[in-house]
Formats: sequence, C-alpha cells, structure tokens
Amino acid sequence: MKNIILIGFMGVGKGSVAREVVKLSEYTAVDTDDLIESMENKTVKKIFSQDGEKYFRDLEKKVSLWLESSVKNTLISTGGGFYKQENLKNIGTVVLLNSSFDKIVGRIKNHPNAKSKIKKRPLLKDLKKARELYDQRLPQYLSVADIVIDVTEKCALECAKELLQKVGKNA
Repeated sequence: MKNIILIGFMGVGKGSVAREVVKLSEYTAVDTDDLIESMENKTVKKIFSQDGEKYFRDLEKKVSLWLESSVKNTLISTGGGFYKQENLKNIGTVVLLNSSFDKIVGRIKNHPNAKSKIKKRPLLKDLKKARELYDQRLPQYLSVADIVIDVTEKCALECAKELLQKVGKNA
C-alpha cells in the first residue's frame, strides 16, 4: 500500500470520498487543509484573509515535504491548489476526482450545511472567478493525475469503491 493523493476542485467531494475509503480499507486519512489549520491555529479562510494566498501556498509546500518524508499508507485529501506541489508524484498515486463546475456548485448549494460549506471556501465567493479558476485548473489536474474518477452522478461510497479498485491495479 502506498499513499493515495486526492486532488480536484474545491467542493468536489474529496473529504467525503476519503471517509468512505477509510471505512472500506486499511488506509488512514489526512487532509492537507486540516494540517495547515493545525499548524497555524487558524482557518484556511483566516489565513487567506490575514496572510494572503502566497503565504498559504508556502504552507502547502511545507506540508507536502512532510508528507513525502513522513507519511505512508495514507489517503491524503488535498486543498484545490495542492496539485501544484512539485513533489506530488513522490508522495503517492494521484487520483483526480472530477465533475463539472455546475455540478460541484449545485452539490455545495444543496448540501444541508450549505452556508458553512460556502463560507469555508473563500475562493467560491465570486462564482464567475471560481468558474475561471476551475477552467484554468482542469487541464492541469488532468496532466498530473495517475487516475481520474468522474464523480458527477456517483455517491461517495461508489467513488471510494472505484478508487480502491483502480489504485489496486496501479499499485
């Protein structure tokens, strides 16, 4: 078993799929945004507003180096921009969870805890800018992914089962 790294646009369901993978397998899970929040003792939203995006990206780099040197047999959920880390492939198998922008936004807006989900994602405040970011990132996500899973019409459990099957074949 080696690490699995979940990448994809914010709100695509990386955390939900990670929780299901943990239930179905021997993997443990960590979330890069949670690690950063613990390191800084503040939310991602506050880091962005108080320290800026560059500072946040520097924290992601620090986390990526720690993951590479210290973490094994773990499912790693990442923030939306983590895919840019130069050592990504050294950390593990990169799995892109993919869906259309409209489906992602619809999923977030229809979530029982929608207000909190939107508030947690500072880059989703302006949907026009968020769509531009999605359009910019999608080809980049595809270029670094070892495996792509279309999550559009699937629940987290279905995605987790597909992920484990595909990772098993690539191990």
